[in-house]
Amino acid sequence: MRHLASIIFALITFSATWAQNVPSASANMLSLPLIYTHQQTLDDSIAAPATGTQEYDLDANDLWLKDAMAQSRRNNRNRYHAMIANPQLVTYNEHSLPEPPKEYELTADPSKSILTIAPPQVVEPAETTIAEAPIDIRNWLHLFQSSLHFTQAYISDNWYQGGEKNLNILADIKWECNLNQVKHPKWLFNNSLTYKLGVATAPGDSLRSYMINEDNFLFTSQLGFKAVKHWYYSAMLQFKTQFFNNYKSNTRDMTAALLSPGELNLGLGMTYDHKTADGNRAITVAIAPLSYNLKICRNITDIDPTTFGIDAGHHTKHSFGSNIEAKLSWKLHPNVLWTSRLYAFTDYSYVQGDWENTFDFSITRYFNTKIYTHLRYDKSRPRHHDWKYWQFKEILSIGLTYRFSTN
Repeated sequence: MRHLASIIFALITFSATWAQNVPSASANMLSLPLIYTHQQTLDDSIAAPATGTQEYDLDANDLWLKDAMAQSRRNNRNRYHAMIANPQLVTYNEHSLPEPPKEYELTADPSKSILTIAPPQVVEPAETTIAEAPIDIRNWLHLFQSSLHFTQAYISDNWYQGGEKNLNILADIKWECNLNQVKHPKWLFNNSLTYKLGVATAPGDSLRSYMINEDNFLFTSQLGFKAVKHWYYSAMLQFKTQFFNNYKSNTRDMTAALLSPGELNLGLGMTYDHKTADGNRAITVAIAPLSYNLKICRNITDIDPTTFGIDAGHHTKHSFGSNIEAKLSWKLHPNVLWTSRLYAFTDYSYVQGDWENTFDFSITRYFNTKIYTHLRYDKSRPRHHDWKYWQFKEILSIGLTYRFSTN
């Protein structure tokens, strides 16, 4: 009996000593219900922790940290083994745990001897509002573009094939002022002014050292009120002329001058205006069943007005008929822009029309190459033995371009 009492006393003493050395957090962890968190492998915690390996080295006494980490691994391993051996005891999944109990605050009012239990009041942080900068929507959208292109050739006097040196310069200015349809969706008001001037040396002309091969001033305007979708009731105006005198080579015969010729056209009808969402394509078609056309030749002393479709001895000619104008702008490539303009007028006894195409190849922001073609048909002029009523012009140039726009 005395020996049995000694064994029981030793067991009680060992149990008390072990309970004092085990941290309370470990006891709590082992007493919690089994909760499945994630699938583990042998590399995680199923295998017993490795011993005798040094994974880190701190410049301090880190025995407490190593003991805590080893205890955490043992607890985790024991809990996972328990779940594998007794899956029926795993009543919770980490992803489907019940809602935790609500927290309450206890407040006392000694003056009234009242205890109040209520959920804590959550104070929402005050919302900070950022003042938005006012958006200035312009009434008018402007576009300005200018270019200076040139071609040059030098040939020595003894060049075996012959030829003459020359220099060609082409200046082009374009300005557009359009009503902003975002701010005024029911109205269409587009204005465009273009001027092209081409000057070339004329070594073969004994009377002049230069000649003008391009002199074209054009102003167009469209005013419309929305009818349906992309269609507008519209009024159209077009005016064109040139500024400088021009002569036939080696003669004093004048071929053109200011307002010789000049042309004014007014029309009433419908306009179709559409632009794609990406802005790469834009088309405008103006149809005027009722149109007035005025042709002008100010200088009938030096210039034959019949070459412009005006009766001999007269400065002007009035006509009523119909006209159509179509404009297309298409960005075929980020560096390639195609613009086209087709215009035609008829008084039902003759037809005249212009079809202009420009292909703009941008090499850099300010350096580009242009191909310009102009096909014209005018039955009011005398018939040519080769071209009949057709006329054609083509210009290939390379040079500098500057663009400026406001949106």
